[in-house]
Amino acid sequence: MGTLYVVGTPIGNLGDMTYRAVETLEKVDFICAEDTRVSAKLLNYFEIKTPLVSYHEHNAAQVGGGICDRIAAGENAVIITDAGMPCISDPGELLVKMCYERGIKVEVVPGPSAVVSALAISGLDTKHFQFEGFLPVVKKQRSEQLAAVSKSSRTLIFYEAPHKLLGTLEDMLKFLGDRKISLCRELTKLHEEVIRTTLAQAVQMYREVKPKGEFVLVIEGAKDSELSPAETIDEALEQVKALVQKGMRGADACKEIAKATGFSKGELYTKLLEEKE
Repeated sequence: MGTLYVVGTPIGNLGDMTYRAVETLEKVDFICAEDTRVSAKLLNYFEIKTPLVSYHEHNAAQVGGGICDRIAAGENAVIITDAGMPCISDPGELLVKMCYERGIKVEVVPGPSAVVSALAISGLDTKHFQFEGFLPVVKKQRSEQLAAVSKSSRTLIFYEAPHKLLGTLEDMLKFLGDRKISLCRELTKLHEEVIRTTLAQAVQMYREVKPKGEFVLVIEGAKDSELSPAETIDEALEQVKALVQKGMRGADACKEIAKATGFSKGELYTKLLEEKE
């Protein structure tokens, strides 16, 4: 039986490629890549001739079994992503699970990570943090996720694309309030930039300036003054109404506050309806 190697690749600067990563990519039988065109450029730069297999979010369920079959038959494989550590907010997670289910050995060859790199230079608390990846596109799901993390005292980390950045910042300001944020752009690349500001100032800035490049957003956690628990059903109801005012559906707001406070979702929703009558 072969081995699946999870190999980290540069997030921008090719000089960050490790010797061990190159050696591993050279010695395996095939490489599973998110975008074979992107990965081909990396392999060509290091003169690596190992064959590529397409593996991404749209075909993971279909081709994952075949990849596991090849490894189980004795071949060694690598999984890489377009940039950084695979399997983090990435379909490689599924392949690793499939390998473990079939008793296939998995080894990691660590490399650059946009999450940890951005956190390290954010200037915010690094002791306790919470990675949230990309926010959902669907408004309801996005609102639920932001509401769920709004009371967390941990530093929050998100990914975002430039064309969605302003809308995301506006939603964050609505649900999280005006907090410190470090916008880490184009990490390790020629135009790397870290903008340390607040959510309100970031919204204003990007209403006037078109964002460019891929972003990692590092946001300070909720302060103690924002974490006061609801001791009564009426206090919990006030929290529900605050979420409703931000655009969340009443039932969804009751669900989130119920999880945070321990009060019954049904009881909260009944009281909310009573106030509307």
